[in-house]
Amino acid sequence: MCICVNCALVDRCTTYHAVEAQHQQPHLTLAPDFTPIEPTINVNIRTYGDEIQLEWDVVGCASFMEEQGRWSRLRPGELIPT
Repeated sequence: MCICVNCALVDRCTTYHAVEAQHQQPHLTLAPDFTPIEPTINVNIRTYGDEIQLEWDVVGCASFMEEQGRWSRLRPGELIPT
């Protein structure tokens, strides 16, 4: 799972904004203003017949500031992205 869902900076982060774009998800903000230090992204490739799906997850970041449930508070009632 992407560590961003529990990061205090998730709604300001340019890296998370790019991950949202890759997943074709609505953005938490249209103009992120924070560039994180050393984000690490795992990209998992899954094939279903002729279809290829990419799953992007931020698994490390030197700028990570834990705030448990931050994403959920920004998107109340929505399922946490996995």
